[in-house]
Amino acid sequence: MIVKYFKDTDTLFVRFAEGYREETKDLDENTLAEYDAKGNLLCLTMEHASNRADVHSFSYSEEPTVA
Repeated sequence: MIVKYFKDTDTLFVRFAEGYREETKDLDENTLAEYDAKGNLLCLTMEHASNRADVHSFSYSEEPTVA
């Protein structure tokens, strides 16, 4: 997964998986979702991100693997 915030355009980009984009859907006037041929979500692009998400306090954590 890749998460990028572009401060100059106030755009948040999240890539969930690699793949060939088959379809792009407008979720609303400022949000695009891209899907592969099987309907899997590949990426999400959000404009005006600082007003719509808490991009400045982003964090990531992964649950520990139990062996």
